[in-house]
Amino acid sequence: MAEFMSGAQHDGTPRERRERDRHQLRERRKTAKPEQNSERAFSKALCDSWNISQKWERLNFNVSRNAQLFLKLEDFFWRRYLSTLALPYGVKGSELFLMKALAAMASYDMPETIKHLPCKTCMVVGNGFAIKNTSLGSAINKYDIVIRLNDAPVRGYEADVGNKTTMRLFYPESASYNPSIHNDPDTLMVLVPFKQQDVRWLKEILYNEKRIRKGFWKPPPEIWLGKTSHIRILDPYFLQQTASRLLRLPLNTPPKTNQIPAHPTTGILAIYVALNYCDVIHIAGFGYPESKDLKHPIHYYGYDTMKSMKNSYHNLSHEVKALKRLEDSGAVVYLHPHS
Repeated sequence: MAEFMSGAQHDGTPRERRERDRHQLRERRKTAKPEQNSERAFSKALCDSWNISQKWERLNFNVSRNAQLFLKLEDFFWRRYLSTLALPYGVKGSELFLMKALAAMASYDMPETIKHLPCKTCMVVGNGFAIKNTSLGSAINKYDIVIRLNDAPVRGYEADVGNKTTMRLFYPESASYNPSIHNDPDTLMVLVPFKQQDVRWLKEILYNEKRIRKGFWKPPPEIWLGKTSHIRILDPYFLQQTASRLLRLPLNTPPKTNQIPAHPTTGILAIYVALNYCDVIHIAGFGYPESKDLKHPIHYYGYDTMKSMKNSYHNLSHEVKALKRLEDSGAVVYLHPHS
């Protein structure tokens, strides 16, 4: 137990892990279970019926479905440009913390089993109340990639939200000390750094350094049982693009004003990430109740209500409009009725 308590788990060199991934891919193909064959048939049917080029032509901005999603250590040595923005939209001022954290990480990419799929079907599972009592769990599990958000639970909610998790986007305050509780053994834990303290927290976890508690709106775990081979850091470029291009938000608030900066929610960010990586994007659990009903639950779990969103750092009206544009263009499809 002492080994786990020291921080993230280490499990081999990058080369050994790549070889292990390739071996696992070969073995999975040999021993595919009927349900796995069913999932592949499901994905093929979705891809065959989805006129990909036509859908993307309707979108008003270009996205690249071959994007490198995660930061790599070599980015800081070979990039020809310097970031002019600080977190959450750039790396300026946080380069040293990022380099040290990345140096301790085992991989910077998606698993081989996903990278080589000819057509990637993706499900982004939002945390919204709208997914409650939908019985979508078995359908969600059939997608190639299932993206979940923050600390949204799976156990006890499988009938509605499924139990497959390919990657989970989180920040320190939304991290669970033990990622295995609500994730698969091979789930990628993707840090979305909103501030320098977020990267510092990960560095301290990876190197088992003294934890700095200041700078968080909620205490993050001081012990985190994630594996280094499953940790990734999302490139801040995607949050910047979500804010400026998808939501049309200003990246900087006017100086000497009391204006609260508006940042994208993790959910709308996850959708933009999917737009840049997946061929077919379906979503569930998105949408908010009417803002006038402040007592209405906002999540399929817990007790948070719309009242808790009143003074948040998010511009929900911009997100509603952006989701409508994406839906109208055919870029995303909801799995359930929504308002």
